[in-house]
Amino acid sequence: MIQAIGLTSTPRKELPPAVDDVSFEARPGRVTALLGAPGAGKTTTLRLMLELQRGRGITYFRGRPLHRIAHPSREAGVLLSEVPGHPARTIRGQLGMVCAAVGVPIRRVDEVIEVVGLVSLCDERLGTLSRGMDRRLGLACALLSDPHALVLDDPAGGLSVAEGRWLHEILRAHAAHGGTVLFSTDDPKEAARTADRVITLEGGRLVADQEAADFARTRLRPRVAVRSPHAARLGALLAKEARAAQRSVEVVREDGNRLSVYGSTCADIGETAFRHGILVHQLADETGDMGPYATLPAEGLASATVVASALLTSASVTSTLTDNALTDDAPATDEPATAVAATGAHTPDEPGPTAESRTRAAASPGARDLPQLPPPIAVRQAPSPLRPLRYELRRATGVGTGYLTSITVLVSSALLSVLLARIGHTPQPRLLAAWPRDCPLPPAALGAGLLGALAFGEEFRHPALAADRGTVPRRLGLLAAKLLVASVTALALAVLTVGCDLEMLYLVYGRDLAGVPADWLSLSASWIGLTVGCAWAGVLAAGIFRSTTAGLAAVLAVPVVVVPLVQKTLTGPSVRKAAGFSERLRELLLMQWPFGGARYIAAGARLVAQPVGSALMLSLTALLCAYLLTTLRSRVR
Repeated sequence: MIQAIGLTSTPRKELPPAVDDVSFEARPGRVTALLGAPGAGKTTTLRLMLELQRGRGITYFRGRPLHRIAHPSREAGVLLSEVPGHPARTIRGQLGMVCAAVGVPIRRVDEVIEVVGLVSLCDERLGTLSRGMDRRLGLACALLSDPHALVLDDPAGGLSVAEGRWLHEILRAHAAHGGTVLFSTDDPKEAARTADRVITLEGGRLVADQEAADFARTRLRPRVAVRSPHAARLGALLAKEARAAQRSVEVVREDGNRLSVYGSTCADIGETAFRHGILVHQLADETGDMGPYATLPAEGLASATVVASALLTSASVTSTLTDNALTDDAPATDEPATAVAATGAHTPDEPGPTAESRTRAAASPGARDLPQLPPPIAVRQAPSPLRPLRYELRRATGVGTGYLTSITVLVSSALLSVLLARIGHTPQPRLLAAWPRDCPLPPAALGAGLLGALAFGEEFRHPALAADRGTVPRRLGLLAAKLLVASVTALALAVLTVGCDLEMLYLVYGRDLAGVPADWLSLSASWIGLTVGCAWAGVLAAGIFRSTTAGLAAVLAVPVVVVPLVQKTLTGPSVRKAAGFSERLRELLLMQWPFGGARYIAAGARLVAQPVGSALMLSLTALLCAYLLTTLRSRVR
């Protein structure tokens, strides 16, 4: 059950709030529609409910606000817009990444893909999907964690009639299994046809909260649907007779040979067509101004159609009524075409739908013709430290950006090392790193920094984690996973770069330039520290500033801005030196360093004492403190 109480958005300047004191309930086992014209405040209301926008009021999901629920995605499945996935990622890769994020087994992907009908398209890229397929993928993401409630913003917008009917059947099936469904729409026909309860917003305020039958009877106009090959002539005759009789009749020409007549009856229209010898293919009352393909009611509910009612569900079945066979069999009722009432609903104090309840609901008469939903998740996975790592690995390997960047770095490093060797006057360590003196950083360090910046920058550009939480969560577990993956990637890139440069120099110039330096150990430590430090700087800066560009700019700022400042500080006058640092450190710890550890400590201290090492350490420390401060500030809010 969803209870929204006093939802009010924060007004901007002198403008009134987009949503003002909206309160309503969406009960389990029922489909609730949030109806309003564009700009009425539907999307803002949903964002306030999901705590994605600042404002006043509170929303309870089965008695608890969303920020008090340990796993919000398992309580509410959300579809607010198009799927925010990387265009180059496949459908299966996107769902697998979301599985790792919400902590459900990977086998859930195949179950959900089969339900939403994407089995044949599971290897398609997100950027190539049509509007209908994108909606199917969004619904799959919402159903992935087996949520109790579904919250959707205009789910059928832009879909064809058949796709919209399929989507609402899925929503009806979820409600029939005891779930809660809340969706927004600006089409009153859709609300009356598919929902059990309709909540109407106007100007940001709640103006009506009605059952679908009451909504269709009090807020929609009944009409007569007419199909005829002579629709224009029949419409003109109906308007002429209405003016002569001084009756209020409105004739609207629809697509093709279809008319919608308001203020008249089937009998009057049929008599007019009979008198003038006009062929009629359809003549039917449609309560609530429902479209030409309105869904037929389920068992136990009143029908909303009269003559040729089969035409409402099958466009292939037509009834030709000639001038001597024009009939009007039965009067229309005031009940809208509403889907079957849900069964198996549970109260807010009860647990979510179990496998037994779903089996009973599926076996009930009302749910017999509804589509099958994915099986419930019997065992909830406990929070695991491997979950963010698993998510980050699937995110990094799901698109080709990382592979393309690595190949570009290796090729450019090899060509640059050959060019530097041809020019001469370049030390061998710089040849192996392909690092010209005039460049702030070598290609490998820039590539590692770019991959680190992409780790968080792509999260904000294509926020797979933000579908139900607004912004990417800055959790320390996610940060640790990104830093670990960035470190491994940078280490591999550093080793491969030196190996490729050595091989290229050997192939072009022979053994003269392919030798290993004598101090290779300290040089290797410096080289690995540089690439890993650049990767970390990119990750932290992109996480703070929410941009890949800002992350790469922070990496470039280290040699361009911070290193000169450190050099200026270190080259200034000094009356003290740090000689004997390792001996004093050993005395402080009162123990002997095993395996010559003092030598390694001294080597590390010398690396940090270098201008580039000092600048990188200072930058990483500042970025890490800023990240932790931002995280703490978000949690306090």
